[in-house]
Amino acid sequence: MTIVSGVLKAGDKTRSITPPASVYLEKPWRAIGLACLLLLAACAISCSGGDVKPAAARANVVQAVPVSVAPAELRDMPYYLTGLGSVSAFYTVGIKSRVDGQLVEVKFKEGQFVKQGELLAVIDPRPYEVQLEQTQAQLFKDQATLRDAKLNLERYKGLLQDSGAMSQQQVDTQAATVDQLDGTVRTDQAAIDNAKLQLTYCHITAPVGGRIGLRLVDPGNMVHANDTNAMLVITQLQPIAVLFTLPEDNLPAVAQHMAKGKLAVEAYGRDNQTRLETGVLQTIDNQIDPTTGTGKLKAVFGNRDGVLWPNQFVNVRLLLETRKNSTVVPAAAIQRGPQGTYVFVAKSDNTVTIRPVTVAFTQENVSVIATGLAPKQVVVTDGQDKLQEGSPVEVRQPSRTQSAGSPGQ
Repeated sequence: MTIVSGVLKAGDKTRSITPPASVYLEKPWRAIGLACLLLLAACAISCSGGDVKPAAARANVVQAVPVSVAPAELRDMPYYLTGLGSVSAFYTVGIKSRVDGQLVEVKFKEGQFVKQGELLAVIDPRPYEVQLEQTQAQLFKDQATLRDAKLNLERYKGLLQDSGAMSQQQVDTQAATVDQLDGTVRTDQAAIDNAKLQLTYCHITAPVGGRIGLRLVDPGNMVHANDTNAMLVITQLQPIAVLFTLPEDNLPAVAQHMAKGKLAVEAYGRDNQTRLETGVLQTIDNQIDPTTGTGKLKAVFGNRDGVLWPNQFVNVRLLLETRKNSTVVPAAAIQRGPQGTYVFVAKSDNTVTIRPVTVAFTQENVSVIATGLAPKQVVVTDGQDKLQEGSPVEVRQPSRTQSAGSPGQ
């Protein structure tokens, strides 16, 4: 029996035979499955057949840390003591009337600068002029009485000596009368001087030079010697004083340097950046405040530009000394650890080493190194948190002041 083109031949009989559907579907699915297996095998080979040595080598390479550096410089460094202070007028005078009367004239303007002795106001002087004339008249009368008493005394003395017609008692009584009248004349003269003084007080003058504030009494008002409020206030602004405090531990050094010469004092504004005025230290208070442990100091400023005002808050810097040839680095380079202060020094092979240092003092953003660092050595100022001994570094932003020389070892 032979199957040809789906026809079964057997002897003389011929018939068509149709194969089952599975005969046609079995072979295509097998081919598709085999192709998928081959594809998966190829993917597995490509993923696992690569070389792992370069990846391991890259993992073992230590990356350089980007840092900023700056060289240690040798220069003169001023040493300041800083404190908080307030401006105080060198003199503050509240002008009051010393006599009673009507304010008839004001000779000043508000905010005006006046000199010592300059006329400020006038109180009605007429009552005191009349009083002066009365005392002068009384003096004239008492002087005439005194002259008469003196003439009688001379007559009594002559009669006593020539004829004895006058007793010694009468002569002594007349002498006492002369002395009494002489005292009365002197009293009259004192009354005249007092009347003149009261008349002088009617013209109010500036006791000190300074700036006048707001007028507190208007012309036409009655003023009295016992008034509580002043007519005006004069504050002396040139020169002007600043009172500030320093810790008690600094006072011995300040006193020692004051004995050698004047110490400069600088006043800065609230932002601690704007310098307002430069003056000199005048004195140290005679006691320390036990509640704060600070001493009070007084500095005097010329204030020619008028930038300082009474009760103004200022930051004070007292220049104690200037230390010559100091090794300085940016304050950002200083690190602190359990063993004290240290810096990272950049070496010529682009690695860093830890260098313990002693900081003498820090002024603003600059630190003075007492020991542990030499000038021109390069220190790391940024990026220290990722560094350790021997770490490789890559300079990111060299300092503007960095010298052309190579980093120190």
